[in-house]
Amino acid sequence: MHKNTPQLHLGLAMWANPDWKGSLYAPHTAMTESLPDYAAAFDAVEGNTTFYSGIPKEETVRVWAAQTPESFRFCFKLPAFITHEKRLRDCEADIARFLERLSLLGPRLGPVMVQLPRDLGQEAMIDLERLLVQWPAHIPCAVEPRSFDFFAKGDAERAFNRLLITHNADRVMLDVRPVMMNPGAPGSALWKAQQEKPKRPLHVIATGSRPIVRFIGHFEDQINDPLFAPWVDRLALWISQGKTPFLFVHTPDNRQAPTLARRYAEQVSAALQHNGQVRVPDTFAGEHQSTLF
Repeated sequence: MHKNTPQLHLGLAMWANPDWKGSLYAPHTAMTESLPDYAAAFDAVEGNTTFYSGIPKEETVRVWAAQTPESFRFCFKLPAFITHEKRLRDCEADIARFLERLSLLGPRLGPVMVQLPRDLGQEAMIDLERLLVQWPAHIPCAVEPRSFDFFAKGDAERAFNRLLITHNADRVMLDVRPVMMNPGAPGSALWKAQQEKPKRPLHVIATGSRPIVRFIGHFEDQINDPLFAPWVDRLALWISQGKTPFLFVHTPDNRQAPTLARRYAEQVSAALQHNGQVRVPDTFAGEHQSTLF
């Protein structure tokens, strides 16, 4: 059973990003060796790799576990072949194999995210309920809706939230307001991010004990900061209520994501007004060899 000590888990969308050499990482760090340095600065990561590549090899999972402390949390996504191809149907065996493989991470396995397709709405409620009923109680689950059905504040959304509350599953909150604030030039990193992310309203609700916030930042801090400010109080409130929120920070090309994430974690830590609740690194590995920050 996961020990759920109230705290903020902080992370990024990935750990292997060569753009972070000289800042988060030392200049010559190989990306195949970057996970230990990442885990020294952050204690969680989104697991987008499994969404695209499916069930990881056993030896790969064991390496991930060996390279991270027990306090670290991997938040992997269900593979797209389960959520987007099979659309949650006839996939019980696939989910069981996936979760069994990830269980090799032991306490490092955080909430497993179920990202629903944009066109999968209230008609999927029966399949989603079946998934949650069969979900192992010792593995946290979080669901990210993308259909307009679940953002209309009507019967479908109320039923969706009730289902998550019933099974102590968290609703993933995707905050795209910053990145959608102004149109990017066609072909730019901002434009690409705007095409990839669904433009949906932000509905803030903690349906379980591990609320997940995915904050998709802009390049400009004057856009990001006012939109993140309410999250500082909300994250601190959840922690004071005994919840363990997860904050994952993105930017359009993710180059600035480590710096932005650390700055926002410091703001949450200050709001809590006592030490030890939020782990914020003093420096990144590469800062001793670089003046990028």
